[in-house]
Amino acid sequence: MTLRGLLFALLLIGSPAFAVQPDEILKDPVLETRARAISASLRCPVCQGETIDDSNAPISRDLRLAVRERLVAGDDDEAVVDYIVDRYGEFVLFLPRAQGSSLILWLAGPAMLLLGAGVAFGMSRKRATAPEPQALSDEDKRRLADLLKK
Repeated sequence: MTLRGLLFALLLIGSPAFAVQPDEILKDPVLETRARAISASLRCPVCQGETIDDSNAPISRDLRLAVRERLVAGDDDEAVVDYIVDRYGEFVLFLPRAQGSSLILWLAGPAMLLLGAGVAFGMSRKRATAPEPQALSDEDKRRLADLLKK
């Protein structure tokens, strides 16, 4: 393989792979930019770890087209996301909204952090108030010497 071929292969590997097809792209660059921003926050229901822009699943194509249809219809970004969430549920959001049952997830992290800090503080205070070790008495020194001789 030539150096030029190797550089081209590395360029292809490092570039993002979008599944957006040319027939999906909007002619208005402002709307297309908004569509890409919205798509980056939506998860593919099939692939689960990919955005709908990165996924080749048919449902992702349907979601990309729905986002673009809503934008062309004049919806703002929040209305488009609400439209998708109404049909597919909160699961399609990579960043769930902090309301309802997902509020527990939002609060669990900070609550665990505070709990851990409290436990660490309590343990450090307990350790700080531990009694100082006492010197061995003559009797204890004699018994220790006897034990070490054996």
